[in-house]
Amino acid sequence: MAEALEITRTDETTHGAYRAELPGSDRPAVLTWRALGPLRVANHTFVPPEMRGRQVAQQLVEALVADARAQGFRIVPQCSYVDALFKRHPEWSDLLAGD
Repeated sequence: MAEALEITRTDETTHGAYRAELPGSDRPAVLTWRALGPLRVANHTFVPPEMRGRQVAQQLVEALVADARAQGFRIVPQCSYVDALFKRHPEWSDLLAGD
């Protein structure tokens, strides 16, 4: 099981991010998004190389998914990692932006 991380959120109306400070790394892990009307386009995830393989990026996406459920927005998974995680979690499909 992955260690639970403290994730901070920023929301600048047109864009935002989910960040996690990681023990043993001087750079945070980050998932960024931009607004497209009522949608959030998840456009990039980054985890420092020394922290990869510990489900850090997955926890960032799970925070985005939790916020989508709580706040009622839908997600466009532009980032390939976010897209792959949505394909592995069909229970999140109701949060995907329609075509």
